[in-house]
Amino acid sequence: MAGKTGHYQTMSRSLPPDASPALLRVSHHQVAADTAIQASPLALPLAARQRSRLRWRLPDRREIAWVLPAGTRLQPGDLLIIDAGQRFRIEAATEHVLRIRADTPQALARAAYHLGNRHVPVEVGRDYLAIEPDPVLRDMLDQLGVHCQAMQAPFQPEHGAYGGGHRHGHEASFKEDYALAQALFVSHQAEHP
Repeated sequence: MAGKTGHYQTMSRSLPPDASPALLRVSHHQVAADTAIQASPLALPLAARQRSRLRWRLPDRREIAWVLPAGTRLQPGDLLIIDAGQRFRIEAATEHVLRIRADTPQALARAAYHLGNRHVPVEVGRDYLAIEPDPVLRDMLDQLGVHCQAMQAPFQPEHGAYGGGHRHGHEASFKEDYALAQALFVSHQAEHP
């Protein structure tokens, strides 16, 4: 699998051989890289950023391919580094989203609650929520009385509350998650007896 070297994740799983010299093979992935590092922008939609194995056509017709550790999700600011040293900085591409606004903070919080209860990826902005377009969810949101606008925008949904994905408490990390939740509860109880 992949090993770690400093801030880089090295790829030891190989890509299938390709006769095309235009295929750029990623050798390293650097998480949340220093923005001072020179890199070409690589705008990817959410679906592509969630893939740990992908072959992607660049605007200049070359292709870039990566095989990252299973479960790796690329985030805006990450670097993909090619064997030859070329760097690509990940950006969130413009894509179809449903932007949700409300007349009151409570109405927006209520919409966030119902979306979270359905386990859909949600981007949380200062005064808005954004989701991937879905007619059933739009109908629900309309019934909640919030304002929905279909638009094109970069989509950067939140990650799981404990830094990962969805959990039900039966994974190996349950003890750590439970301890964190208990510490928060005790802290809150001390502040609000």
